Amino acid sequence: MLRLYDNLISGNGYKVRLLLTQLGVAFERVEMDIFQSATRTPEFLARNPNGRVPTLRLEDGSHLAESNAILCYLAEGSAFWPAERKARAETLQWLFFEQYSHEPYIAVLRFWAHLPELTAQQQAERPGRKQRGDEALSVMEQHLEGRSFFVGERYGIADVALYAYTHVAEEGGFELGPYAAIRAWCRRVREQPGHIPITEG
Repeated sequence: MLRLYDNLISGNGYKVRLLLTQLGVAFERVEMDIFQSATRTPEFLARNPNGRVPTLRLEDGSHLAESNAILCYLAEGSAFWPAERKARAETLQWLFFEQYSHEPYIAVLRFWAHLPELTAQQQAERPGRKQRGDEALSVMEQHLEGRSFFVGERYGIADVALYAYTHVAEEGGFELGPYAAIRAWCRRVREQPGHIPITEG
């Protein structure tokens, strides 16, 4: 059975939990206390030298890291991964966007909101990260106007990846009110079969 090393606060972990559930794939979830450095032990670093969740142990005992790489692995051969070449490239385009232009800002500010206090450097970085996060939301809003989903009018892993942190962006201080297309898309994602909330393990 697959084993997912995860933390319930992690949107990256949620992506994998959500897709596994929607695929109907059985898995064991192991909660890792990231605030107590559980992913920095020698035992965990042997599984993922980068010391991050999610990390997925495969059936053969090997491990796969990086949430969007895990999504691609799990989605292969399913309706979540497009058959068409261009649609696959567009899916990868949005996965790269999520990790480079979205997650470092929206996810980070959400994570910081869970900390008891911020360092002076984090306080100084907040306005810039907020601006870049709003820019990412604007790109998404423009793309979603007149579309149901991110790629080919079908729900897929591009939606899974972007939904994870977008639907809880307000926890990090981002206001979704001005983004009507994003809010409508979030509702469509919640209506998908097998949807689970981010708080469900």
